[in-house]
Amino acid sequence: MSTSAECSLRDGAPLVLRAVPYDDPVAEYLIEQVQLEYVERYGGRDAAVVDPAEFRPPRGLFLVADVDGVPAGCGAWRLHAPAAVEIKRVYVEPGFRRRGLARVLVEELENTAAQAGHAAVVLNSGARQPEALALYDRLGYRPIPGYGIYARSREGRFLGKDLLPASGSGSGEAKEERPWES
Repeated sequence: MSTSAECSLRDGAPLVLRAVPYDDPVAEYLIEQVQLEYVERYGGRDAAVVDPAEFRPPRGLFLVADVDGVPAGCGAWRLHAPAAVEIKRVYVEPGFRRRGLARVLVEELENTAAQAGHAAVVLNSGARQPEALALYDRLGYRPIPGYGIYARSREGRFLGKDLLPASGSGSGEAKEERPWES
């Protein structure tokens, strides 16, 4: 699994995705911005328990997105079930929104999870995040049963997606088992 990747946004701005520890100062800053967004939209911080060690390779990954050298967003995944990962902390700073950054982040999280041998991804979002829900819909996510502390939340939206096997791994046949639905 690579520790950084370079590409560009829809508007041509250079983008570098780099893996950092969950407790890296830049990651901590972006995570705090995510939390402040939750406070604004839902009236409180995300109460889900997160252990920074869960995001260390090979069991997890935390990415920071730098646009023109400025930290502009983040996203992460951690193990959820034996063959599935959970996407967490997808966030784009307000000044960098509507440029395709969230899509690039989610697609890279999916790619790195598939490269690590995982068959599916899950995530939870909320009714007050229509932009995120629209993105996940465009990327092929579908409703799944709730899980975790928000499993019974009326505002919670739980989504999942099967991952394509990483090139060169497996037979390419679709898996009948959906580990993220358990």
